[in-house]
Amino acid sequence: MPPTTRLPETARRGLRRPLFLTRAGMAAERGTHAFWPLWTLGLVALASLMLGLHEAAPLEIFWIIAVSLGLAGLWALIHGSRRFRWPSEADALVRLDESLKGRPITALTDAQVVGSADSQSRALWDAHVARMAERIRSARAVRPDLRVAARDPFALRYVAVLAFAVAVLFGSILRVGSVVEMGPGGGQAAAQGPSWEGWIEPPAYTGLPSLYLADLPSDGIELSEGANVTIRLYGQPGDLDVSETVSAQIGGEEDADAPLRNFRIAQEGEIAIDGPGGRRFEIALLPDAPPAIRVTGDAERAENGQFRQPYAASDDYGVTAGSVEISLDLDAVDRTWGLATEPDPREPLAVDLPLPISGDRSDFTGTLVENFSEHPWANLPVRITYHVTDELGQEGASGTQSQTLLGLRFFDPMAQAIVEQRRDLLWARENATRVAQVLRAVSYEPDDAFPSESLYLKLRVAIRRLEAEIADGSLSPERQNEIAAALWDIANELEYGDLADALDRLRRAQERLSEAMENGADEAEIAELMQELSEAMNDYIRQLAEQNEGQDQQQAEDQQGQEITGNQLQEMMDQIQELMEQGRMAEAQALLEQLNRMMENMQVTQGQGGQGQPGPGEQAMQNLQQTLRDQQNLSDEAFRDLQERFGQQPGGQQGQQPGQQPGGQQQGGEQGQRPGQQPGGDQQGGTGAGQGDQPNGPGDLADRQQALRDELDRQRGNLPGAGSEAGEAAREALDRAGRAMDGAEESLRNDDYAGALDDQSDAMEALREGMRSLGEAMAEEQGQPGQGMSTAEGDPQGRARDPLGREAGRTGSMGSEEELLNQEDIYRRAEELLDEIRRRSGEQARPEAERDYLRRLLDRF
Repeated sequence: MPPTTRLPETARRGLRRPLFLTRAGMAAERGTHAFWPLWTLGLVALASLMLGLHEAAPLEIFWIIAVSLGLAGLWALIHGSRRFRWPSEADALVRLDESLKGRPITALTDAQVVGSADSQSRALWDAHVARMAERIRSARAVRPDLRVAARDPFALRYVAVLAFAVAVLFGSILRVGSVVEMGPGGGQAAAQGPSWEGWIEPPAYTGLPSLYLADLPSDGIELSEGANVTIRLYGQPGDLDVSETVSAQIGGEEDADAPLRNFRIAQEGEIAIDGPGGRRFEIALLPDAPPAIRVTGDAERAENGQFRQPYAASDDYGVTAGSVEISLDLDAVDRTWGLATEPDPREPLAVDLPLPISGDRSDFTGTLVENFSEHPWANLPVRITYHVTDELGQEGASGTQSQTLLGLRFFDPMAQAIVEQRRDLLWARENATRVAQVLRAVSYEPDDAFPSESLYLKLRVAIRRLEAEIADGSLSPERQNEIAAALWDIANELEYGDLADALDRLRRAQERLSEAMENGADEAEIAELMQELSEAMNDYIRQLAEQNEGQDQQQAEDQQGQEITGNQLQEMMDQIQELMEQGRMAEAQALLEQLNRMMENMQVTQGQGGQGQPGPGEQAMQNLQQTLRDQQNLSDEAFRDLQERFGQQPGGQQGQQPGQQPGGQQQGGEQGQRPGQQPGGDQQGGTGAGQGDQPNGPGDLADRQQALRDELDRQRGNLPGAGSEAGEAAREALDRAGRAMDGAEESLRNDDYAGALDDQSDAMEALREGMRSLGEAMAEEQGQPGQGMSTAEGDPQGRARDPLGREAGRTGSMGSEEELLNQEDIYRRAEELLDEIRRRSGEQARPEAERDYLRRLLDRF
């Protein structure tokens, strides 16, 4: 740029403020870029002094760090001084000119070289200069660039700023002056002579405050074990010495005159500071008793066989951990049958004790809740000891208690037998032969013992696996646990089952309650079984209501339907529970049998349709019900065929049932005989799968699906309610059912069982929707409140009620709008179903097609 003296004075006056600010900014920018290492080191040093780090560090370390910081600061100062250049006015004008459009400052310092003698050219040049002068008036100071990220890639300057901020908040500027005392004999300490100061920090878990040693009396100081003592000496080395007998250190007297002493209290003793102004302190230990724990109640068997036992624990400063040790009380075991064998070695069972997550742990109560049902020692005599630990590592224990390790109890006779043999197998591997023989014996005639063929086959597979291990000469612990787990699953399914029919589930609940009363079950088990009976009763009531859905049933003129209200059923169940709580088991058993007979003989109150042949609407509803049942049976057969299709056994035996020898011979019965089938006879029960020994082929199932589709077309042409909204809705639903059936037929012919099952499920759902719409259409035509309902006797309003005395739906639909399950039961049942589907979909042993079908069910719901 030309010399600044060529800039017109008028333009210079307009640039004074922005020019000054720009020049100052450039000075700050160049200073920051040149000296940022210096001020970073300065902030770190100042923060360290304000926080008193120099007081806590040994003298040698302090001087090493101080010299290092001094040399680094000197280098930063020299390096910055070489790089720093003070900005001139010309540098500021250049930067300011570069920030303006058209470089007006440069234009004002230029002179016209060509055409200066021409008046027009001169006028044009003057206009240009005037325009540039006008533009200078809008000049603003240029912001400096203070960023040094490129020069400080590790952001050390931010670390220094953060340390200084912490020192400002938590330190003191007054502590900076104490640095002069770090010099040899210098500063205020040298002027005043030798001095000392000390601190005592109790262990953090005690919650006690820190103590300043100089403010404490010389005797009677009580400290907790583990307290940390810090003593700092000032003055010439050797002026003051520190001696102590509380830390039990060996050779600690060698550094008695060190400027900093640090030790922990381990025992009672003395701390002495010898020299001018010194003192002696007698230290006593605060008592820290070991923790204590006691059992405050008897063990209880809770829901699902959970072991529950209350306890109480305490400690001076709080319990930090707890555990329970359980060992077998072999002397108290009844050594008969499978328990007569010497047991396999097994480590004591250790369980962590639940402690409060928050709050005071110095005195609290809790409850041990664990499920030991699957452990080999379940329901056997054991010795239980509770242990707790405090922060010092001291242990406390309760007295060893001899009691029964409560677990789940089984009341089904077959389930009891399987669980007992499972226990014997886990007791000792020597029992394997006896366990296999007993299991074969109890399952010899499976017809009455097993509710389903699949359970019997699962047991036979477990027996054959056990026998195969015995034949190999040894039963490994891994195989022992696998077979025991399989037996446990079988016993659970026998005891609780997966009963689709509500009446069967109700009977099972009544049988289990009856067995429990005969075997002397405790109150917790009785309460759990009563809850199960109540849930089964609700399911049965719902099934009775659903049986009336879509039906216009007849009632003989000489018959009266029996009406039982839900309140009456609940009163009977409450009376049964009250009798059991009073110990009157015989009366409770009689009342339970009466309830059983009443539920089995309960008749659905029929609608007033008169006698004789059913009308067209009733006949259409009955036909649709039969079609729905046939579609359900067909879907079940397709699913079973899917399982058998992928059920290959090792060695190439495809579809061979467990317990069946190669060549078609089965063990434990006649050739080809299955559980539930009498020797020499055919199975009863329709045309469903399972009646023959061979699975249906996809072609046979597809033909039956086509026949069912044709039957639905025939029924659709005879539907009543034409022209009404409900009647048209019924026809649309049956159309969807027909299309789904077509898709199922095509999938079956293409050997796509999974797709067929999806389509069959859609068809059944559409059929149910069509039946509901048809029932509404029939109710509208007849002017009745609903189907399958009767007017309750003695009801002044003549309201329709179902067999249990509940009012019909207000919309004219069949069934009741009253809730049969509360919200918690609905959500619990839905959660159980989803959990079971997830579990089965994750079993790798299942066929891929079945698991794919289950995964699609999860995606859908």
